[in-house]
Amino acid sequence: MKILLHICCAPCAIYPFRKLSSDGYQVAGFWYNPNIHPYTEYESRLNSVRLLEQLYGWQIEYLDEYELEKFLKGVSGNPEFGIRCRQCYRMRLEKTAEFAKSNGFDLFTTTLSVSPHQDHSLIKEAGEKAAAKFGVSFLYEDFTSGYREGHQEAKEKGLYMQKYCGCIYSERDRYDKKFRKKAQKSPAGATSTPASTQSS
Repeated sequence: MKILLHICCAPCAIYPFRKLSSDGYQVAGFWYNPNIHPYTEYESRLNSVRLLEQLYGWQIEYLDEYELEKFLKGVSGNPEFGIRCRQCYRMRLEKTAEFAKSNGFDLFTTTLSVSPHQDHSLIKEAGEKAAAKFGVSFLYEDFTSGYREGHQEAKEKGLYMQKYCGCIYSERDRYDKKFRKKAQKSPAGATSTPASTQSS
């Protein structure tokens, strides 16, 4: 069966590509990430995926459209963590589902579910809705067991390792110390690290 793997970044793609291939799927990657800010960060991640393709010989399709305005319009009304992430997942997975349907893939999935810092329930929800909208199956798989393995290999291969999830809001969450201090405090007084301060 042919499966289209949405790729959020090169490090997160390594384990899912291997796992899906070992499961017997004919895998092709798909790049579409209008959320990434600023443009220099977008270029760094895109170029890293192109390097990944060269290093491993994997088939990867690119929708290289820097649609920052579309992304910001979709999330600016509710930029809070979780709410904005739902919109971000929706945009990327709908485009993946549309491409999969138009290009003869049996189903699609995403490297977003390799990260323990992402909201997997929202990813699954977005994928299933996109599947229903475009008439192509969505495979949700928890790839988190290969997260550290993939990232370690990416470092060894010299692939770009990002410092935050991708959007302008996650960049703020990662670097604004005052915001991080506020976000990390739970109602009970314990601390936690929001996904937006982590790399994908």
